[in-house]
This record gives sequence, structure tokens and C-alpha cells, in this order.
Amino acid sequence: MIIRHATETDLPAIVAIYNAAVPSRMATADLEPVSVESRLAWFHGRSPSQRPLWVIEVEGVIAGWLSFQTFYGRPAYSKTAEISIYIAPAFRRCSLGKQLLAQAIQESPRLGLKTLVGFIFAHNQPSLKLFETFGFQAWGHLPRIGELDGVERDLIIMGLRVSEQNASYRP
Repeated sequence: MIIRHATETDLPAIVAIYNAAVPSRMATADLEPVSVESRLAWFHGRSPSQRPLWVIEVEGVIAGWLSFQTFYGRPAYSKTAEISIYIAPAFRRCSLGKQLLAQAIQESPRLGLKTLVGFIFAHNQPSLKLFETFGFQAWGHLPRIGELDGVERDLIIMGLRVSEQNASYRP
């Protein structure tokens, strides 16, 4: 298992993993699959030194990914990043999300980050538990903000202040 910076040749696998999450209505607010072409600008907006996009490989297969996204796009929030984690169906429940999240916390000070946030549907209990394991707390609750197949869904904003102390934490 290795975690590395994504390359453009990884984009089809990244998109496939993301699209696998669409039908479950648990991890994304997209209602239809996205295309590789539609994700090119997003991919090129990643920066290994500031807002990386990592893939996790298991025996040469891209099994998941983690993205750092600029939060809210205003200079005052430059020390905050939103993180997203997606794991391929065949690799779920293999602790890959834990490994990605641990590395994200560990690397955050080097990336100049003091705060990490995750936007997670309230019904996505596995993701909420993962973030809670690493000390994230519910910082916001947006009731019935999304609608998935006619069902209104709540969104939980999970947050963590990153310090040298919790950057070395591994559950």
C-alpha cells in the first residue's frame, strides 16, 4: 500500500471511484456520474505543495483518493482546507480511509494548514465515525439542505484544529 500524489493519468480511476459513490446517495451530492473531462479543471486546481490530491494504491491498483480543497475561496480562510475521501467499493472496510486521513492530518502543518473541515451527510455514519476517530467534531448542522431522490438530507460540517500534537496521532 502506498499513498502518492495523483497524476493526470490517474484521473480516470479517480473519477470511476467517485462515480461509484453516486448511486449510494451517501457520499456525494452529485446525482449523475461525472466525466473525466468535467474533472480536468478540478484536477489542475490541485497543488502538491498546498492543496494536494493523493491516491492510495494497493498492489498497483488505485483503491481510493483524498483531496484538499480551498475552503470558501477568500484569503482569510487560506489556513483552512476541506478534505474529501473516496474509497473504491472493493476496498471499503480495509482501513484505507483511516490511512489517508491520518496522513492528511500529519501533513497539514507542512501544507500551511491549521484547520481541516469535512462536509458529510448526516446519514453517512461510516464517514462521520471515521472523522470522529481522529478528533473531528461536529461544528455545524445544516438541516434538510440537500435532496436526494426526493428525501431531504442534513449535512454535518466536521472540523479539526490541526496542531503538532494531533498531527502525530494515529488510531
